[in-house]
Parts: sequence; structure tokens; C-alpha cells
Amino acid sequence: MFTLLQAAPGGGNMSFLLMMVIIFAIMWFFMIRPQQKKQKEIQNFRNSIARGTQIVTAGGIYGTVKDIDEAANTLKIEIANGICIKVDKGSVFATPQPLQ
Repeated sequence: MFTLLQAAPGGGNMSFLLMMVIIFAIMWFFMIRPQQKKQKEIQNFRNSIARGTQIVTAGGIYGTVKDIDEAANTLKIEIANGICIKVDKGSVFATPQPLQ
């Protein structure tokens, strides 16, 4: 004996499609949107860097901006008295938080 399976009549595909749209909306709201917002904040911070700004690089190096080369997109930062290094502007992520 053979049993035939039939699709449920009346919109089985529509409910699946609606569920997928809802899942995507939830993922966008809780995962993608906050990440885009954070990236925009980091980019705004990088654009507002000026001489004398204290920064932290992606590698965890703390320093003070001494010179900005917009053409090469680099920063010259002083990490100790008289010791300067050149870093890519894209490697700067934050200002140091004050110790409490």
C-alpha cells in the first residue's frame, strides 16, 4: 500500500515565507543594525581625530597624536617621551578610558 503525501491546502508556502521574513527582520534588528551603528561611530571618531588627541590602536598601543597625514591616511603617534610611531588611521579604535 502506498500513502500519498499532499501539501496542506491554503497557504502553506505563504506562512513559511512570512516566517522567513520575520526571522530576517529580527536578525537585522538585533545583529546587523547595531554593528552598522558601531562602525559609523568608529568612522566618525577617526574623522574627528586632531593633533593632541589621545588614542588606542587595535594592537592596544596607547599614544597621543602628533601629526596627521591625510594623503597617506596615517597618524604619527607619540607612545613615550620622544618615541613616535606611524600607524594607519584605520587601526585607531578609541580614546583611552580614564582610570577610576
